[in-house]
Amino acid sequence: MNKNKYTLNYQPIEWRDHKVRFLDQTLLPHEETYIETADYMEIATAIKELKVRGAPLIGVAGAYGMALGARQIYARSRAEMLRKLHDIASILKITRPTARNLFWAIERMEKVAKAGKSIEGIIIDLENEAVTIHREEAEATYRLSEYGAGLLPNSATILTHCNTGPLAATGLGTALGVIIYAHRQGKSIKVYADETRPLLQGARLTTWELQKAGIPVTLITDSMAGHFLHQGNIDYVIVGADRIALNGDTANKIGTYSLAVLAKENNVPFYVAAPSSTFDANIKSGEEIIVEIRNAHEVTEIGGVSIVPYGITAVSPAFDVTPAKYITAFITEKGIIKPPFGDLTA
Repeated sequence: MNKNKYTLNYQPIEWRDHKVRFLDQTLLPHEETYIETADYMEIATAIKELKVRGAPLIGVAGAYGMALGARQIYARSRAEMLRKLHDIASILKITRPTARNLFWAIERMEKVAKAGKSIEGIIIDLENEAVTIHREEAEATYRLSEYGAGLLPNSATILTHCNTGPLAATGLGTALGVIIYAHRQGKSIKVYADETRPLLQGARLTTWELQKAGIPVTLITDSMAGHFLHQGNIDYVIVGADRIALNGDTANKIGTYSLAVLAKENNVPFYVAAPSSTFDANIKSGEEIIVEIRNAHEVTEIGGVSIVPYGITAVSPAFDVTPAKYITAFITEKGIIKPPFGDLTA
């Protein structure tokens, strides 16, 4: 894989000599710290704690977690190996219940394992498949970025939400991938980035990635989006996704639904950029999407410091679901599409 083509000068995750090396995103933008591990449980913890995050990247991490787990298994038979692998898959799946890519990647790894003829063969096949998934996802984001950039004129101002660059997706990213590709084409692209409460992925990560890419970015609070849309400052809204139903209903970082409604009200095109691994052929609508509820301290604290009086309760859904009627179109590696969808993974 040509890394310079698909990404910038940092790698959120890599496979190195039967180990996984990943960038701890909880320390950004102030510390660029990499962790190397051969333990699948450390991968599971990293996904749960958002050291590794973003739906496509979570899928890649889950695949690598399966490959590491296979090497940690002691089994006397192929059947025992598969049983223990299934347990590892279950542990990895429960780390982030909303992101479709995680389930897609692990299901793909389990299918490869079941086709293996021996314990050693399963281990080797799983490592090869994880690397293949990583490469294919990077290639997919590059292609969807190319399609998305084709939608943009020579000069445009884009509003985005959460973080959707290489940190979240490998390759160029999804929504930010479109922006980065357009910038590389020489287009004059400016970005407004929502800070994205409660964990500030927009403020901490999106600004960091755009700064590295040399793209002008202005940070705003989530509640400012309506103001700038109404003032005519925004030409397009482009966001990523964590799970997309067959009818086009889309789960993404909390606050996306509000942004989609505001964009519709102000006649601003609202695009969702995602690889086919984010589309879930098993669910018909957003009503079937499980929304992850995270620890309330992510709302009541910023950087580990409490911002509320003692005893105040809070709730922290990580995602909301945007109905398809608010989405202009979907930017994928297979082109610009609209629902209803067939099985994009076919």
